[in-house]
Amino acid sequence: MTTTFNIAVFAGDGIGPEVTQPCLDLLLAACNKVSAKHPASAIRLNLNALPAGAKAYKTLGQALPDSSVAEARKADAILLAAMGDPDVRYPDGTELTPQIELRFALELYAGIRPIRSIPGVKGPLSDPRAEQIDFVLVRESIEGLFAPQAPSRMIDDEQAEETLVITRAVSEKLFDATFALAARRNAQRITCIDKANVFPAFAFFRKLFYEAADRHENGTGEHCLVDHAYVDIMSLNLLTRPWDYDVMVTENMFGDILSDLAAGLIGGMGYAPSADIGDNHAVFQPCHGSAPDIAGKALANPTAMFLSGAMMLQWLADTHDCEAAAMASRLIVDSVDAAFASGTLNTIELGGSSGLHDVCNAVNQSLHDTDLR
Repeated sequence: MTTTFNIAVFAGDGIGPEVTQPCLDLLLAACNKVSAKHPASAIRLNLNALPAGAKAYKTLGQALPDSSVAEARKADAILLAAMGDPDVRYPDGTELTPQIELRFALELYAGIRPIRSIPGVKGPLSDPRAEQIDFVLVRESIEGLFAPQAPSRMIDDEQAEETLVITRAVSEKLFDATFALAARRNAQRITCIDKANVFPAFAFFRKLFYEAADRHENGTGEHCLVDHAYVDIMSLNLLTRPWDYDVMVTENMFGDILSDLAAGLIGGMGYAPSADIGDNHAVFQPCHGSAPDIAGKALANPTAMFLSGAMMLQWLADTHDCEAAAMASRLIVDSVDAAFASGTLNTIELGGSSGLHDVCNAVNQSLHDTDLR
């Protein structure tokens, strides 16, 4: 019996299309390898390319066309590359952010940012424990300082105002998702990151976190530490002892900043995958931007895109009880690890010369050689 998943694909702008096609090829190759080994539980992906981003804005007048959102709603999962171009802006001067608009449209409240050291990829920390960094930052993705229900306000040319919004409804779902993720990881520590000593909104956020901890007490494990930290000290701790943390959860803007800092610990944005997950939909995308300065030069690192695709397969496995999808996900992660562990790759952002095709060829060869598990 073949399980078929319909995947909406947004290739985006800049380096987006360059890393998207190799990722799709890798996903199909992984699914084909699993299906060949286990034909009784084969897996198939139907890929549906949809327009969004700067190119769509220039040609269609919408950065996120209504038709694309409608098609994405019908998909089993959504794979999204980088979007936007600093030279293409809305009339008010702001940049296009269709990926954020999609989070709002599909109510994708839980931003999952896994940070894991890849064998053979050197980060900036010299401590040998940095080779074993493995934590997840959960970023609330539709409220906080990004909340669309509290738009910016300008008072003449003298004052600008932004409103922070934290609601019980969204925060409870966020924390439930965080504790569920921690249970799947058998996490040893779950940390709420806030600024509760200054802002009542963050005191409320922390209160809701501990309410969720009480609800999930039986699922956290006997030796799991549940604690909190202010965002400023956490910025320091992630640079000095990131191996002390396992699962962290925080507000939208704090998560936006800390996830970029965390990506630097494992080599940069080219190695950092992500997901934005809601009750009924999920988007998977690399953390990096569209990098128009290197677009078309085959210099982009596709690793984050590959690992985002693996996250998508694992999410499909979890939500549809599909072991074949889980096997394909593990195969991609194992292939990425093996390709970099060989020592033959050193990507551009780390001062090396391995470009797009070098990484793609190495990972594809690893996928061919790697056994299923």
